[in-house]
Amino acid sequence: MTTPGGLQRRLGTIDAVVIGLGSMVGAGIFAALAPAAAAAGTGLLIGLAVAAVVAYCNATSSARLAARYPQSGGTYVYGRERLGEFWGYTAGWSFIVGKTASCAAMALTVGLYVWPQWAHAVAVAAVVALTAVNYTGIQKSALLTRIIVACVLAVLSAVVVIIAGSGSTDLSRLEIGDDVGARGVLQAAGLLFFAFAGYARIATLGEEVRDPARTIPRAIPIALGIALVIYAVVAVAALSVLGSSGLASAPAPLADAVAAAGAPQWQPVVRAGAAVAALGSLLALILGVSRTTLAMARDHHLPHALAAVHPRFAVPHRAEVLVGIVVAILAAVVDLRGAIGFSSFAVLLYYAIANAAAWTLGRRGIPALGLVGCLVLAFSLPLASVLAGLAVVALGAVIYGVRHR
Repeated sequence: MTTPGGLQRRLGTIDAVVIGLGSMVGAGIFAALAPAAAAAGTGLLIGLAVAAVVAYCNATSSARLAARYPQSGGTYVYGRERLGEFWGYTAGWSFIVGKTASCAAMALTVGLYVWPQWAHAVAVAAVVALTAVNYTGIQKSALLTRIIVACVLAVLSAVVVIIAGSGSTDLSRLEIGDDVGARGVLQAAGLLFFAFAGYARIATLGEEVRDPARTIPRAIPIALGIALVIYAVVAVAALSVLGSSGLASAPAPLADAVAAAGAPQWQPVVRAGAAVAALGSLLALILGVSRTTLAMARDHHLPHALAAVHPRFAVPHRAEVLVGIVVAILAAVVDLRGAIGFSSFAVLLYYAIANAAAWTLGRRGIPALGLVGCLVLAFSLPLASVLAGLAVVALGAVIYGVRHR
């Protein structure tokens, strides 16, 4: 089925779940654990639980809104329809800049695991390759994502099994110590949210999902639930062998955890799994950013030429190419941890608007908790991330105001 906008509804529930998993069970679990452990100390698992609660609220609100507005664009559309044009624009702007930073972070993760000495060059090559895959059609992207998710789940399962059977685990390392503080836990939750936010990709593909009013509300909680279980099991395994201090200082946390468990021969496999996971996240992220770009271009908040849909492949090809170019440029220069913090701030603001939009639908308990949670986590992030995020969001507001004048 072809939508009025030229996109085709080709994705079923399994495809949507896999795309969500490809975004969440990706490089976040390989990259975000170390900075989160550095912030929370022995309170890492508390931070993970807080991030999970906020993610659940956001997922519930997004699912309700997606069922009512099954269009490409996600919260850009929901904010516009429920709160007004400015809030929709702010959500779309926050998503695009935040997830563009996420794309660069994922691409750089690929480079750091595959060839650390040439990390930026590998990152740029990865962006170019996956942009080409997305350009040729959504079904090819979904198929590749299935393969990537299967590989990543196999690697993570191997990590957990190796650690559990090593005899090097010590459950006392999971105990909460005196180093735990509220700000550190909240900051860790904000950083870990970077790894949870992938379910937005399901909502932003609203015009390419079959029976979206039924499929999207079903796919979002399934994908989030699976990701929560995986993250909890892997985090417990890593902590039990490295402890919070060892995890915080680990440049490649899961590879180091396998080595500490007495199986250093598995490190290359884990590094390869991390690279594949980052590729899966990058693939799904480019999909999501290009679809939000498409929605904003349709409404002339971005150049209208970006709203073009390829007559053969039925994808927003100009938006995808532009996103690929911008991400490639950023991947050549960004710092990984800085990109994670900036992305988390912008995406938490995006979900704050999603919860505010869902609040207008009634049943306001979960949206209210999600809204407060997003704002608290956003402003608990490192100061540099908060200031950079505020500056870029303010720039977007200025552009909006100038355009309307």
